[in-house]
Amino acid sequence: MSFDEEWSAARATATAGVTMRLNQVPADPGGGGGGGGDLELNQDHIGAIGSEAYKLHTRLQTDGKHAATATAEAAGALTKEAFASGAALLKANSAWESQVKTLVAACANISNGLNYSLASHAKDEQQLQADFTASAIDKYLK
Repeated sequence: MSFDEEWSAARATATAGVTMRLNQVPADPGGGGGGGGDLELNQDHIGAIGSEAYKLHTRLQTDGKHAATATAEAAGALTKEAFASGAALLKANSAWESQVKTLVAACANISNGLNYSLASHAKDEQQLQADFTASAIDKYLK
């Protein structure tokens, strides 16, 4: 098979299942709500998720470190007695602390991002409403 034949076959295979849809939503998009392509922002749900992320962030900052002192003491004692597990315990504790820091940062990003999204969306909605009310279109819709 030549390159051109192989390339034509590959293009035909790639485009076989492709369809195009412009400026519309499928009649039954599946997954709820009856259609409509509008973005829906449920502030109560997003606020609850942000609140839980903040609570988790707060708890992880303290609870994620509760064994640090005891672990360091145990690792020191094991190392002092020439047990190789002392160094391994320190390494495991270091990995744990790194993962807790990553998780705390992720929770903060989620909480802050959702708070920003809610505030930004509310501001955008107010601006759109003000712009729309001031436009000539509003007169025709009444």
